[in-house]
Amino acid sequence: MKKQDIINQIKSKKSFLCVGLDTDIKKIPQHLLNEEDPVFAFNKAIIDATAKYAIAYKPNTAFYEVYGAKGWISLEKTINYIKENYPEMFVIADAKRGDIGNTSANYARAFFETLKADAITVAPYMGVDSVEPFLGFDGKWVILLALTSNKGSKDFQYLNAESKELYKNVLLKSKEWADSEKMMYVVGATHPEELGEIRKMIPDSFLLVPGVGAQGGDLQAVAKFGLNKDCGLIVNSSRGIIYASNGEDFAEKAAEEAKKLQHQMEKLL
Repeated sequence: MKKQDIINQIKSKKSFLCVGLDTDIKKIPQHLLNEEDPVFAFNKAIIDATAKYAIAYKPNTAFYEVYGAKGWISLEKTINYIKENYPEMFVIADAKRGDIGNTSANYARAFFETLKADAITVAPYMGVDSVEPFLGFDGKWVILLALTSNKGSKDFQYLNAESKELYKNVLLKSKEWADSEKMMYVVGATHPEELGEIRKMIPDSFLLVPGVGAQGGDLQAVAKFGLNKDCGLIVNSSRGIIYASNGEDFAEKAAEEAKKLQHQMEKLL
């Protein structure tokens, strides 16, 4: 998927919403447990209910890996369903991979060739040779962890080196590896003021912004500091949408929450 394809979808839907498919079998409605594949049944209903309001889906692979081969089948079925029924959607594998070159190369093949994801989140800690293998696929994206939304982000990401916080050094160095047509960055919604500084450093890049909703991030602040001429934002909401109800109306309630965010985004755009 090209950058312009994402921009076109944002303009068409008047939305920059990503729905996080962090599907926990312990939290899904009880009646779905009778399904052959409860996780996929839940995801399918959520996708169908929210597709008109979203531009992207982001399955967090940990919620699938925990169930071994069965979980991977659910993940593969989920991505295939999106690709077959909503081919315009940007699919992000939230896998946070990053290892020595040949290992990263196999991670890249797993997520881009086998699972057919459009993007993968990548940890930059091991440097350029751990990231480059993900960049060799046409139409595929690296979403590099820059400044994350969790409390522990301050343990390392704010450490100073050469008079700059580590996350700023990551941003500056990674600009040498790829441009805004191949690389995005994760910047948590819980850091709105830093988001403004980051936008100045990477004015043309898309930012994947988790943390709106359940983690306390504010959409208005994210838009104030993060929007650029092409929007430049993909804002993720997971729990606030997919677990809006644990009853038989779960998909309907998910759609309502997605619609609320989409309407806010339309005004901000």
